Amino acid sequence: MKATLILANGAVFPGRSIGEAGERVCEMVFNTSMTGYQEVLTDPSYAGQGVVMSYPLVGNYGVNEQDNESRRPWVEAFVVRHLSPRGSNFRCQATLDEFLKQHHIVGIEGVDTRALTKLLRSQGSMNGMITCAEHFHVDQVVEQLRAYRVSGAVERVTCRQPETLPAYGEGRRHVALLDFGVKRNMVECLRRRGCQVTVLPASTPAQEVLSGGYDGVMLSNGPGDPADNRGVIEQVRKLYESSLPLYAVCLGHQLLALATGAKTGRLAYGHRGGNHPVRDVAEGRVFITSQNHGYVVLSETVDPAVAEVSHVNVNDGTCEGLRYKRPNCFTTQFHPEASPGPQDTEYLFDRFVASMGGEG
Repeated sequence: MKATLILANGAVFPGRSIGEAGERVCEMVFNTSMTGYQEVLTDPSYAGQGVVMSYPLVGNYGVNEQDNESRRPWVEAFVVRHLSPRGSNFRCQATLDEFLKQHHIVGIEGVDTRALTKLLRSQGSMNGMITCAEHFHVDQVVEQLRAYRVSGAVERVTCRQPETLPAYGEGRRHVALLDFGVKRNMVECLRRRGCQVTVLPASTPAQEVLSGGYDGVMLSNGPGDPADNRGVIEQVRKLYESSLPLYAVCLGHQLLALATGAKTGRLAYGHRGGNHPVRDVAEGRVFITSQNHGYVVLSETVDPAVAEVSHVNVNDGTCEGLRYKRPNCFTTQFHPEASPGPQDTEYLFDRFVASMGGEG
């Protein structure tokens, strides 16, 4: 079936429908990963967005239940150059097309994703529509696209009730993890290090966390504009003012920066992929990291009396981490639980566990 991708700048990309046939409006972004498409689809940080995979062949190893990063996919739409009709892997349980249909994700293949990625990189991420309609008026679609905005994303993806997961082996520490869109492997990294983890809804009051007997607090990744989460920022400020060890990732990193007086800004096209070089300032080492964010903490707005930049993006010099002057508090923009290095940046979980008096 014919499908068409229309962007807010009026660009039109014809192709073939994959996944659920229909119509979907979302913010279009690109990801440069060569593998990991299932992890991308199930990453809650993509809520409200359509993803363009810049690598041309997608779906060649199929999908399976074990590789989901959350309880369901969150990507609104999926754009690929070529969708493999079968998955060649001993773990394959279904094809990618079957997975997209099962979860009602609208997609398109046959698009020149190289040209599309270059367009989004030069002009910035923008809204788009995938439609299977035979007839449409581009001007009317563009007007609709320019009015669209991703909102309420954290409320959509966060858990509804607290859930406690035991440590693997002997549990020595109990971590409160505020779920702004947490990925499964973030929880697993803590459990493998002897931490019992209680995943809490994003709206959990700080006082409830502080009186819960936890040894440390982690703020997870998540979708959307961090400045939209005003109520959450107020609670994060109270957690910062406590003495509990605190580690924050991605959206959590941005929320803590806002809570302590810094500002965030929107990147033109974001950082999304598994090949982003980041320099650890203190160690003088460069790590290959996995990233998924469209906003960034503005380094020049960070009060040096409050925190210092601990990690820097080698490509564009943006802030990738903060080390706070307050004891046992640090944050990173990139995802240490992902495996592009493959596990080089998991030392940050060791550092967090050590800050709680445990063995990293």
